[in-house]
Amino acid sequence: MAQLKARLMDEAAMNRALTRIAHEILEHNDGCENLCLVGIRRRGEPLARVIAEKIALIEGQKIPVGTLDITLYRDDLSPAGEAGQPRLNRTQVPFSITGKRVVLVDDVLFTGRTARAAIDALFSMGRPARIQLAILVDRGHRELPIRADYVGKNVPTSRTELIAVKVPEIDGENAVEIWTME
Repeated sequence: MAQLKARLMDEAAMNRALTRIAHEILEHNDGCENLCLVGIRRRGEPLARVIAEKIALIEGQKIPVGTLDITLYRDDLSPAGEAGQPRLNRTQVPFSITGKRVVLVDDVLFTGRTARAAIDALFSMGRPARIQLAILVDRGHRELPIRADYVGKNVPTSRTELIAVKVPEIDGENAVEIWTME
């Protein structure tokens, strides 16, 4: 059974972190030319839209935003045709990523397997000039040599803890919580 341990970020803290990430992306990329954001389904998708809105406010220019379903690229799912197959969602990247600076956006970085799957999925769509990773919460415990370029908050955790990022589109509120698994 999971039990709430602490609320790590409220709406204001999430807003500050996402604003900082937007500024860091612009600074690191010398503006927003040739830049696009791709949110990893599920919670990376609304976070990518928020960062894009903040970039538009800062730069006065909209950048393309897409959504990536990595289900078929996961290395920890059952082979095709077995019972319990996960439901596939649509990837919606309505622009070419070839030659672009792509910022992948997700809620939590843990083992690195989701980011690896997302990179594989991106390469199936084209060849970006650069891929960067923006994460709201980095909790450690990497199994692959992957690190985020932009991090909202580093939260060292044990493997018996869970980080829950809540967004209004899915959960009805903005928050980051840490839960203990008992």
